[in-house]
Amino acid sequence: MPSPMWVPVLMFTLLGIGIIVILLNYVQLLPGATDNWYLLLGLGFILGGIITATQFR
Repeated sequence: MPSPMWVPVLMFTLLGIGIIVILLNYVQLLPGATDNWYLLLGLGFILGGIITATQFR
């Protein structure tokens, strides 16, 4: 049975947000100094996108 349309949308959204958070942390555009918590947050979003990708059919 094919996946609903929200699965790939959620997958690409999570991956995109994760990449954006990591890039904004790298160029120091997020509040506060460059912080490892932003890196972990971005990696968490990317991990969520990868987990969602395993549900895509």
